[in-house]
Amino acid sequence: MHSTDTTLPQTVREQSAELLNKYLAAAIDLQGQVKQARWNAKGPDSNSIRILLEKVSDEVQSCSELIAERTRGLGALAQGTVQFAAKRSFLLPYPLDIADAREHVFAVIAALAAFGQCAIEAAAAAAAFGDANTADLLRDISNRIDQQIWLAHFHVVPKNRPARLDEVPSQSWQAAKSSV
Repeated sequence: MHSTDTTLPQTVREQSAELLNKYLAAAIDLQGQVKQARWNAKGPDSNSIRILLEKVSDEVQSCSELIAERTRGLGALAQGTVQFAAKRSFLLPYPLDIADAREHVFAVIAALAAFGQCAIEAAAAAAAFGDANTADLLRDISNRIDQQIWLAHFHVVPKNRPARLDEVPSQSWQAAKSSV
């Protein structure tokens, strides 16, 4: 740990840095998964889905930056190499056999949801060991990820979709996926 002007005890800073580096690894993995989806999306909706996935990728990168900056602010090194991320990410591997653009959206939504839920759990852990700012950051990241999930839902509609998207009945993405 490097010296900082933060008032947090070193043990709390070390715990937070360990937690943040774990989430930095997952965020790097998540961005790679989103890029995999973007590069390989095929089908009639693929252009709009590629635009969506690029925006999701940008937001995930922004989250990575926030995590790395907080880690450095605590006096630790941000461990953000792809090799480190591959070893430490807690996300499930992205399925490489997907081609359909809508199926990619479902896979990305699942990865986003897992990351967002884990960020909430990590926020609770950070709060429990006394780092309210890291907890706030992780809650903010979870909110950002939820926003991306919400936006992605608009790109997933049944194959027999109505002529206008505003005519699609509201339903969970799992119910929508079963009709694809």
